[in-house]
Parts: sequence; C-alpha cells; structure tokens
Amino acid sequence: MSEHTQIDQITERVERLLLRYEELTRTNAILSQQIEALTQERDSLKSRLSAARARVDALLERLPGMPQSQPLSQAGTPEGHA
Repeated sequence: MSEHTQIDQITERVERLLLRYEELTRTNAILSQQIEALTQERDSLKSRLSAARARVDALLERLPGMPQSQPLSQAGTPEGHA
C-alpha cells in the first residue's frame, strides 16, 4: 500500500511538472513575440529619427547667414543639456 501511495505522489508531481512546463513554454513564446515586436518598433523609430535628423540638417544648411557647423546627426548633446 505504501508503494502505491508513493507512486501516486510521484505521478501527481510529474503531471504538475508537465503542466508547469507547458505553461512556461507558452509564456516563453509570448515573450519572444513581444521581443520581436519591440525590436521592430525600435528599429522603425531609429530609422524615423535618422530621417528627421537628415531633414533638420538640410533645413539648417538652407538658413542664410548661419555658420556651417557640425550636422545635427553627428553632433552630441548640446552643451548645458544633459
């Protein structure tokens, strides 16, 4: 009888572990999809930022009487603005 009870307990634990494994596998898949979506969004935003910087640089070059300085896309953070 004792052996039967131990086998039942082991069986129950294995079943719980299998359910937990399946749950973690589904969660991992969802998180992987979210990472992919966020990576694509980040890449898109970086591309848009680069295009906006290029447009600002082009507009700055067209301003009359302004000294030619380093393009915005290559400049660091303006002094005093951290």
